[in-house]
Amino acid sequence: MSVRTSPDPVAEAPPAAPARRLRGGAITGSRWFPYLLVLPLALVLWGYIVQPMLATFFESVGENAGDNYTGFLSSDGVAQQSLINSILISVASVVLCGVVGVAMAFLLRRFQFPGRGLIEAIILVPAALPPLIGAISFQLLYSETGILPRALQQLFGTEEPVLAVSGIAGVLVVHTFTMYPFFYLAASAALRGLDPSVEEAAYNLGASRLRMWRTVLLPMLTPAMVSGALLVFMTSLASYTAPLLFGVDQTMTMQIYINRTNGDMPLASTYASVLGVVSILFLLAMRWYEGRRSYRSQSKGVASHRREVTNPLGRWLAMVGSLVGVAVLLAPVATIGLVAFSRDGSWTTQVIPSEYTTENFRTIVDDPRAFEPILNSLTISAVATAGIIVVGVLIAYAVRRLQFVGRSLLDIGVMLAWALPGTVVAINLIAAFSTGSVFSFGQVLVATFWIMPLAYFVRFLPMVFRSTSAALAQTDPALEEAARNLGASWPRAFLTVTVRLVLPGVVAGALLAFVHGVGEFVASVLIYTSQTEPISVAINNSMYRFEVGTAAAYGMLQIVLIFIVMLVSGRLERGRSSRSAKEATQWAG
Repeated sequence: MSVRTSPDPVAEAPPAAPARRLRGGAITGSRWFPYLLVLPLALVLWGYIVQPMLATFFESVGENAGDNYTGFLSSDGVAQQSLINSILISVASVVLCGVVGVAMAFLLRRFQFPGRGLIEAIILVPAALPPLIGAISFQLLYSETGILPRALQQLFGTEEPVLAVSGIAGVLVVHTFTMYPFFYLAASAALRGLDPSVEEAAYNLGASRLRMWRTVLLPMLTPAMVSGALLVFMTSLASYTAPLLFGVDQTMTMQIYINRTNGDMPLASTYASVLGVVSILFLLAMRWYEGRRSYRSQSKGVASHRREVTNPLGRWLAMVGSLVGVAVLLAPVATIGLVAFSRDGSWTTQVIPSEYTTENFRTIVDDPRAFEPILNSLTISAVATAGIIVVGVLIAYAVRRLQFVGRSLLDIGVMLAWALPGTVVAINLIAAFSTGSVFSFGQVLVATFWIMPLAYFVRFLPMVFRSTSAALAQTDPALEEAARNLGASWPRAFLTVTVRLVLPGVVAGALLAFVHGVGEFVASVLIYTSQTEPISVAINNSMYRFEVGTAAAYGMLQIVLIFIVMLVSGRLERGRSSRSAKEATQWAG
């Protein structure tokens, strides 16, 4: 009440502040300001995401368009079979990853048993493996020439390797191991906040364990399951490395690469267009399914606690299972580390390499030509990440904080970038920038340096957008408005208040984009040149030259780099989350 009657001049200041703000920044204070900010962002999304998609479609409906699309309708066509295989592999990957990821989340969140802490510490190791390295490690471990089948062959004295995986089975094994963390992370977060009293109520009403899972637990996990299913399906549909290494040629990504390599761009564009449509349709279907009903619990109970496994047999089995789980999780990294020290050409029919050397690492460090792919990956990823930070933060701010007509279209534009597989992104850029255009400043970008960071920009823009958007959702806009009322211009208020508050989210998304850029292979293999060869392509080329030790050495350096970036990311988030909020609040005050 004292605020109304106080003669204090400070209390009189707020009403006059808006007028001063408008005089100092008439543009940012006008109703047209959101459109002035959004227009260049919309042009970026149009020029580098939407317009390349249209260019690919027009390429596919050009010469022999009828033949290209008729192939998908023929009963014995390679195109139709490739589409069927890709969808079946993706659906099977979703099911397998869902079973493994949700089961692991349930065990680690609900039960206390010997070895649980160790499993929990390393369960996300597969998420740190670049896709190419993950696929290569499984080929070295479980293929017909892999370590485990050869070891079992010698142990049992059989004529053929034992338990070797190949073809689609090999692809599914790789997908399950490398993608189950998508389900695990989502389900683990959901289980952490799920009230156990809901389950107890179901049991008290006479529900069996199976019925409780079917009618209570799984419905409450639906948002997490949808999130995991989206990520796994999209990643599986875009998978190129696993089909390549396990000899599955009839998938959409492999056919895109084969036709691009053979110079048949219209057919490659046809495959890319169909694959893009399938990805977008699945994304829309999952969002529709999740939005059909509410999954909020009305319970006010406490969070769940882990139950101690007290049965002696159960504890013994849990301990054995934990040891096996640790071995399975660490085996791919250990295999890459072992092979990285093997001499090229020395590993033929032996179970493990017979000759070891440090020459692989010395060559990479000392030879400028061998070190060039590492520099290329770091440079390309850094350039792409810089652009991603600027555009991603501004789009997130526009979508979250500004009111303008077409805001949902801006969100959809970023969603398209997230939905498109890497091979489709590469074909889109080839189709759009094989000639000069206004978005390339009249220059041809194909076979140049700039098409590489542009592809990474398109692929990983959603990472910074999503992380910044989530941070903005948790930040009170009144702090920025307070700075504006105190006379700060919009740029100053945005940079010194809003950006500081959301900085941990921006840094997390940026480092994630950088890490994915360092390991990117699917799009790179279609657009790189000898001068822009990234580390992932160098690994693939070394494997084709049978320089397995060199390829593994590259892979080990890539893994170490990713782990370092992840550690730095964690420290930055912990260190800046409290400091940035404190500084921004003090400034606003």
